[in-house]
Amino acid sequence: MFLGDLGATVIKVERPGGGDESRGWGPPFSNGVSTYYQSINRSKRAVVCDLSTDAGRAAALELCLRADVVVENFRAGTLERMGLGVDELMRRNPRLVHCTITGFGDGAGKDMPGYDFLLQAVGGLMSVTGEPDGDPLRVGVAIVDVVTGLHALAGILAALRQRELTGRGAHVKVDLLSSLLSALVNQVSGYLNAGVVPQRMGNRHPSLVPYELVPAKDRPIALAIGNDAQFAAFCEEAGVAALARDARFTTNAARVQHRDELLGRLDGPLRSATAAEWVRRLTARGVPCGVVNRVDEAVELATRLGLEPIVEMTDASDRTWRQVRNPISLSGAGPAYASPPLPFDELPTLEALLSELGPNAHIK
Repeated sequence: MFLGDLGATVIKVERPGGGDESRGWGPPFSNGVSTYYQSINRSKRAVVCDLSTDAGRAAALELCLRADVVVENFRAGTLERMGLGVDELMRRNPRLVHCTITGFGDGAGKDMPGYDFLLQAVGGLMSVTGEPDGDPLRVGVAIVDVVTGLHALAGILAALRQRELTGRGAHVKVDLLSSLLSALVNQVSGYLNAGVVPQRMGNRHPSLVPYELVPAKDRPIALAIGNDAQFAAFCEEAGVAALARDARFTTNAARVQHRDELLGRLDGPLRSATAAEWVRRLTARGVPCGVVNRVDEAVELATRLGLEPIVEMTDASDRTWRQVRNPISLSGAGPAYASPPLPFDELPTLEALLSELGPNAHIK
């Protein structure tokens, strides 16, 4: 989708009989399409192709040989059995950038199914998400899928740049498990370099204090203090300036060591004002903080800040489709939104699209 937003001609191949499985992931639905499917399928020309038939495989091969980039996430060996494997495609199209996305790589984990929730469980993310005495929790969105997609995007763009220099394509491989381990950043680094296996801490941060939800008079606020100067400004504004001079709390490392004692000392002062009042006062002092917004409130905040988070597209049937805009901004010609995601029964076949494009069309 992001490649399409950035100007690529993206042709998405869906199977007959219903298409991409995420079309059925709902409710909610809008314009007859799952809102989940809508969220990840703009800027693509979706087509239907039956890869179980000779004609379908021939059309898919023609598509691949005309393309700059092929992205696929079949289980290892599936495309090879169809005559569409990466080696065959790159032999016939040496400039091709081929991106393979798997759950657990193409080695010992090649037959393991890659679903985001499963990866959050086995990849360690759930072990550090949730309250210490509660069950492990999944993150509220398919964050492993998102991170892996962004890694794939970076790999594809790097391969295209490399092709400009060498004239040859490349095989880009990303997998969900490796992407998740990369995204665990400080948590996995603590294990690798200090032997510390991280545990669930609720909203607390293992290495920063106070960096968590704290109580106010009416509702909690997220207090994200990242350095000692911010802590001193916070203490002064909260009327507890002496805490910033206390040896137990002067440095972040000391605050981590005396976390519970510090938070106990802050509880009373913080309950003296509403969350909105604390956010106003602390933000004015350069102390990072905020309330816990719902999704609608987060969209309203972005709108209020002038970030223009929503894009609207109208299709040929005058249906309006609303989505979150691509967050990338470029000077000059920025992202554009070529087309909304359409209902499955409105998709053409791949063969019909190839005929429409003509015999010499290159898919950039």
